[in-house]
Amino acid sequence: MTNAVLHPPAPINEPVRSYAPGTPERRSLQKRLSEMREETVNIPAVIGGERVETGRTAEVVAPHEHSRVLAIEHKCAEAEVNRAIDAAVEARHDWMRMPWNDRAAIFLRAADLLAGPWRDTINAATMLGQSKNAYQAEIDSAAELVDFFKYNVHFMRQIYEEQPFSPPGQWNQVEYRPLEGFVFAVTPFNFTSIAGNLPTAPALMGNMVVWKPATTALLSAHYIMALLEAAGLPPGVINMVPGSGAAVGDPAIASEHFTGLHFTGSTGTFNHLWREIGNNLERYRTYPRIVGETGGKDFIVAHESADPEAVATAIVRGAFEYQGQKCSAASRIYIPEALWGEVEASMMSQLDELKMGPVEDFTNFVNAVIDRKSFNNITSYIDRAKETEGVRIAHGGGYDDSEGFFIEPTVLVTDEPDYETMCDELFGPVASLYVAPKSTSFSDLLKLVDQTSPYALTGAVFARDRSAVIEARDTLSEAAGNFYINDKPTGAVVGQQPFGGARGSGTNDKAGSHVNLLRWTSLRAIKETFVPATHFAYPFHAPDVATNGQQEKQES
Repeated sequence: MTNAVLHPPAPINEPVRSYAPGTPERRSLQKRLSEMREETVNIPAVIGGERVETGRTAEVVAPHEHSRVLAIEHKCAEAEVNRAIDAAVEARHDWMRMPWNDRAAIFLRAADLLAGPWRDTINAATMLGQSKNAYQAEIDSAAELVDFFKYNVHFMRQIYEEQPFSPPGQWNQVEYRPLEGFVFAVTPFNFTSIAGNLPTAPALMGNMVVWKPATTALLSAHYIMALLEAAGLPPGVINMVPGSGAAVGDPAIASEHFTGLHFTGSTGTFNHLWREIGNNLERYRTYPRIVGETGGKDFIVAHESADPEAVATAIVRGAFEYQGQKCSAASRIYIPEALWGEVEASMMSQLDELKMGPVEDFTNFVNAVIDRKSFNNITSYIDRAKETEGVRIAHGGGYDDSEGFFIEPTVLVTDEPDYETMCDELFGPVASLYVAPKSTSFSDLLKLVDQTSPYALTGAVFARDRSAVIEARDTLSEAAGNFYINDKPTGAVVGQQPFGGARGSGTNDKAGSHVNLLRWTSLRAIKETFVPATHFAYPFHAPDVATNGQQEKQES
């Protein structure tokens, strides 16, 4: 037995590899990429450690080459979900009682496996299945997921060490118990690291998990599940059930054992799930925890004192890395008229350099959007913009779905700050830009930024004038859960910038910090008294002691 007070290895952010020409990591990844693009992987459900093939199959294709079948998915429905819940309930007793350091060791091992021998596989799966270029995959499916595994162990220890004061004669303790039931993890297509973190963060804290990965990110989810098993995760702790939202979500939320939702996805889906949870409250053993990161309409606002080249670069990177399919992508831009000429020149020059194409060509900056539904939605906005007076396409506007779902990086410049693309979340490579007239003060521009969108995820201000930075930080205090000064509004790093927003962007429970892990605990306070009382009376129950004068009076 272990009786030491243990300290896990201190976390350090995983170094991001460059994949520059001639580097060994570039050659290694290209080799694995070439191998995996020729494979067709079978993706069953994983329930209680068993592979479950339902026979209800669908093809998983590469978004940038939609004729290429990467995998065959086995879709789950109510029977499989109930089986996964049963497996979680059965495994709960042993998992929640496993010493925390042993749970930690499993995820630390997963981190080192991912950082080493599994790195190329998870990166290549993300590139092929989600159409991410090598660098975008590296910062996501390798570096950030390694960071989540390592830092979550660090945060777990921080939480467990937080104990109450104990006065003389007693010992006060707090137990951080797992929730009573299972956590339903619903993960998105756009970040493999989120897909890995949402089920594993609750599991690390002793919880059981039923995991529904996005159907458009199943290839990387399949390998994440295999990675966790290779790290020693016991059967039934995390049960992966692919399938459509309703087929998996409805029976999961209807279960009496449902105790929490860990969600990243659209605001509409999150709202629907929350309503359904409310409708089922009488079924549950305990009130469920609801944690969600949802939509965003993320902004860049520039002051006249801003560096125009820095602003232009932030627009190009912030809006068009990973085809604008980041929750944090810059999609509405506000530029003062006095600065616009220089920003436009630099932005257009940089955009003209960008290449678009499949992920196998490492020179491509932009790849394909995730699927046909997304392609059709984004291009419908572009088509309407082409026909709308007061809106011009400053760059891009073209698209082609003959081989893959490709949309050019598109910049729309609008005369109206409330035009639909300044307000709606498009989740694609479209940035809408409003040039503020000279008559518009910076204070009024900031109020416009704050009031335009129902979301509050990320945002950035560019200014060399410190008073402008201070004003923006104050005025926009509720407009972004992650606020950037002279930097693009993307790229939060675990342990450095805890991520999440409020308003229509979620519950702001900050993935990448101890706050998120604390949500997956149920505290029990314990008081132990060393020498207990042996009679009911307290000192104040004793009669008053008579003074001499009172005694003489009583005797007379």
